[in-house]
Amino acid sequence: MPFVRGTLLHRLGMRSVAVSILACASVGVAGCSHIMHPLGGGDGPKQVSNPDSAASIGVNGYLWRATLDTLSFLPLASADPYGGVIITDWYANPELPNERLKVTVYILDARLRADGLNVAVFKQNKGPDGQWIDAPSASQTETDLENAILTKARQLKLSNIKG
Repeated sequence: MPFVRGTLLHRLGMRSVAVSILACASVGVAGCSHIMHPLGGGDGPKQVSNPDSAASIGVNGYLWRATLDTLSFLPLASADPYGGVIITDWYANPELPNERLKVTVYILDARLRADGLNVAVFKQNKGPDGQWIDAPSASQTETDLENAILTKARQLKLSNIKG
């Protein structure tokens, strides 16, 4: 039997496809109804019922904002608020043109905790042939960045609580 446009089978098939698409779209929209926007405008993170456990994005909004603020002098390569990963591009200080660094920050928890943050700093030095060569970075740099981010996150939280 040849396929004729407008047959009952064709109309039922198209209707089931349309219903499936509508159902998927509805589930997708319903899943977005409680997401905390990590950037939140100029006043810090937008509040949800409990900003320390903003589990819908998987990371703490204060840590997220504080990380972006602390690393604002570095060019941003990638930022994933759902996975909690911020990656900068290489940055060379104009005063030290033969050295550059790159930072990756992992926000590991939805709570504002010191162990909910991991910073990795990558460093390269320019070799005699002009090529960049990997070099060890001081672990103190990572610790200093973590402390700066945590301090900023606490300040954001306190300023949000005070009003």
